[in-house]
Amino acid sequence: MAQILGVRFDNVSMDEALECIRAFVQEGKPHAVFTPNVDFLMLGRKDPAFRDIINSADLNLCDSVPLRWASRLLGVRLKARIAGADLLPAACELAATEGYRVYFLGGAPGVGERVAQILTARHPDLRVVGVYAPPMGFNGDQNETRKILQTIRRAAPHILFVGLGTPKQERWIHQFGKQIGVPVCAGVGAGFDFVTGVQRRAPLRIQRLGLEWLFRLCQDPRRLWRRYLLRDAPFVGLILLEWFRATQGRRGIGVVSEGSNASRR
Repeated sequence: MAQILGVRFDNVSMDEALECIRAFVQEGKPHAVFTPNVDFLMLGRKDPAFRDIINSADLNLCDSVPLRWASRLLGVRLKARIAGADLLPAACELAATEGYRVYFLGGAPGVGERVAQILTARHPDLRVVGVYAPPMGFNGDQNETRKILQTIRRAAPHILFVGLGTPKQERWIHQFGKQIGVPVCAGVGAGFDFVTGVQRRAPLRIQRLGLEWLFRLCQDPRRLWRRYLLRDAPFVGLILLEWFRATQGRRGIGVVSEGSNASRR
């Protein structure tokens, strides 16, 4: 386990994450799976209640190459970057193999259906038991919320993939996950759009360089410039400050230890 700017990360590979999901389904109790990235951490600094929601998850996966770099600087090497866009198809492959039922909640109208078509074409044994795209403002509509919860309960999926965007999807899972009783509720962000090609994902080379944020910014600057250029910009400075404090703390411990030994002599 690692902690970066107050947010907990589970130090697992993709295979280990899938084994956790398998165990959650077998256990049968509700579990939350989140994929925090830099934006999660910056939102959590401004909203401690949201940070608490992130830390309440049963499995927190690192969705950020810069976060992996930060973990190394702070002395804990996170094994892998596991984005929601990668977790979604991998967990669906697991579901097809194990006979788990899956449900897709979120995305624009028609996107969930397209996700189901694409993933069942890849994995014919995948059992998709529901798809629903909530209307704008649904979270403030009690009737709409009741309808969604009832529909999911009737479908009884083993895994519910929620693509409502951050922080809405994490708040929704935290509020309603136990009520619907689904063994695994996983927030996958823009995963639906990436699977269907509604959004183009950065090439692997750009991802590995930690520049996927720049690729996305260039694709949709009007929507994303505030997030990347204002809200997330202080991240590097905050990480360096945390590293400096940790380094000074270790040096301070050493000084105290030497002083103690000297006094004994």
